[in-house]
Amino acid sequence: VSLDHHMMNSSMSPSSHPPEHHHSTAVPGHDHGSGMMMMGNTVSTTFPLLSEMAGAFVAVFFLAMFYEGLKIARECLLRKSQVSIRYNSMPVPGPNGTILMETHKTVGQQMLSFPHLLQTVLHIIQVVVSYFLMLIFMTYNGYLCIAVAAGAGMGYFFFSWKKAVVVDITEHCH
Repeated sequence: VSLDHHMMNSSMSPSSHPPEHHHSTAVPGHDHGSGMMMMGNTVSTTFPLLSEMAGAFVAVFFLAMFYEGLKIARECLLRKSQVSIRYNSMPVPGPNGTILMETHKTVGQQMLSFPHLLQTVLHIIQVVVSYFLMLIFMTYNGYLCIAVAAGAGMGYFFFSWKKAVVVDITEHCH
């Protein structure tokens, strides 16, 4: 029963006023007159209407896919905009006590350039979308949590399949 429905069906006449609610002591964080409501940390799988749930699920799913696509697009743009290349060689231990020379490529870009400005704008969009997804997940609605995870997984599947994965064999903490 909604509050409006309950209020309309109450026995109050138009001229009567609801009784006032007074507290004798003020407790911080317990202001009942402010309209604030406390939320528990339980996962909910309820939703007002099936059509609203389906629409929200699809929207969140595509937002999570967009987030994954945006991450990959930023990496591709970064690779295309790299301008300065510097090679560094350093000795590393090899098999049987030998010393091998390992070469690393260092790449950079200019700060005052269009590619860097574009990367900055895309980074801001990525951060905002990631916070939206986090807040959606923190509603603890099971269906929306599934939509975030499934959309991120599907986005990774569609957008990251060409992504080259480089594994450093000297790195032991993956």
